[in-house]
Amino acid sequence: MAQSTVLRAKEDEQCYSFVLLSGHRIPAVGLGTWRSGSDASNSVSTAVLEAGYRHIDTAWEYGVHEEVGQGLKDAMDAGIERKDLFVTSKLWCSDLSPERVRPALLNTLEELRLDYLDLYLIHWPFRLREGASRPPQAGDVLDFDMEGVWREMEKLVAQNLVRDIGVSNFTLKKLNKLTSFAQTMPSVCQMEMHPGWRNDKMLEACQKNGIHVTAYSPLGSQENGRDLIHDPTVERVAKKVNKSPGQVLVRWAIQRGTSVIPKSTNPERIKENMHVFNWVLPEEDFNALSSIPDQVRATVLCFNIFMKRYSFDGFRYILKQKRVLHGEDLFVNKNDGPFRSVEDVWDHED
Repeated sequence: MAQSTVLRAKEDEQCYSFVLLSGHRIPAVGLGTWRSGSDASNSVSTAVLEAGYRHIDTAWEYGVHEEVGQGLKDAMDAGIERKDLFVTSKLWCSDLSPERVRPALLNTLEELRLDYLDLYLIHWPFRLREGASRPPQAGDVLDFDMEGVWREMEKLVAQNLVRDIGVSNFTLKKLNKLTSFAQTMPSVCQMEMHPGWRNDKMLEACQKNGIHVTAYSPLGSQENGRDLIHDPTVERVAKKVNKSPGQVLVRWAIQRGTSVIPKSTNPERIKENMHVFNWVLPEEDFNALSSIPDQVRATVLCFNIFMKRYSFDGFRYILKQKRVLHGEDLFVNKNDGPFRSVEDVWDHED
């Protein structure tokens, strides 16, 4: 994958950006706020005021809009101008019907204490009944009028309530469907992307259509079994370039041509994740990170009865890329459908 050019937004700031289809810029590094809880307010103000972040990524489903709004207010009260911030939020699945799009956005703006969003995304391309169970019960997953919802998203841009619109967690099939009728093309597609799940086909499709990609979960997930921070290849590269594993993973994402939104509530980690400019990963190290498989280690021990000895074959590795966040608990009902497996959720494209 060719490395993209990263542009400096302002000469006096360590804030770099990519240009969207609309001509607006999205900062290369943003602060993710998923699972930030009550720490979100301090995390946002620390990121903006102390670490130089200008992009804050959040969503209604995260349950932290009011905390994020307080952090943004604190930053603006301290002198940061709204026009210099880039705020992303997302339309949740229970609001994926045309008549609910605008009210959901207005509620988001109220909670964030903002007059407009820089970017509004469809969080997942599945409509859920309000109050749906996890995993869903029969009837919890409803028909999704993608075109009707997108028309309402386009109106938000025309009404200056949102500067750019986009999608998240789409498949190639769903993205192709959207682009077939969109009058305003999605500016951004936000997807899980990291060396353990590169999502190459989606990245290539977006690049061909001029759609910018934002990578979420760039460090993998210790909670969900893909701990890239302690991956041997990541650790080796980090030691070589004298950076932290987290910085190496963020830098890898930027060199792929994607913006990236690492989540942290630790002030030092927040600052560290921003120190990824003015240096690059050497090509051989970038390629090594781009070749990390998902390694499932299985011990194979053979006992040869006839030879009356043990033969230890060491470790066999099953090489496979794997998602961390697959949506099973949100959308899969193995008995009543309409999605009876993770493969159904992702249109069997993996």
